[in-house]
Amino acid sequence: MKSDKEQQNSDRDLAIQREILAGRKFSLAEVIGREGGSFLKGDSPVPKQEQAIAQINAFIKKHLSDPPGALVAILCVWVKTDLRVAANLNSPLVALNQILSSIIGNQNLLYEFVRQVDFKWGQIYDERPYFQKPEPGQPAHPNDEYTHESVRLQLIGLLEIVKSYE
Repeated sequence: MKSDKEQQNSDRDLAIQREILAGRKFSLAEVIGREGGSFLKGDSPVPKQEQAIAQINAFIKKHLSDPPGALVAILCVWVKTDLRVAANLNSPLVALNQILSSIIGNQNLLYEFVRQVDFKWGQIYDERPYFQKPEPGQPAHPNDEYTHESVRLQLIGLLEIVKSYE
């Protein structure tokens, strides 16, 4: 129950608000503005999932050495589309740990990842990429920037850095 003083303050505030609004025309935009004014109070207008993705991508760009840029670009795309990020909004590095572990731990997934990285490299440099054959033990082309083994080792290195931050 409100005290008399609180009630008087509330009545006075309401009277001031009525006086301010008395000369204005009614519009839907104004109603929405008044009602939605405190909608985001205290929260960021950026959704939590977008914040987590941005945090992971910034971490990747800071800690993964990739001068050509294709590996970082594709890993950021995979992060953006992976459901584990939504499941770990309060701990985005846990999601990155899970994503990296799944790529490293699944040979077929790693080969597909490297294929996409090679394709991106070709787009960036406007050259025909060298795709390493997906059969185990197949040698990579000597000019291939991203081989299965080199990408795997880079992802393992990034995973070790992620684990040191958790």
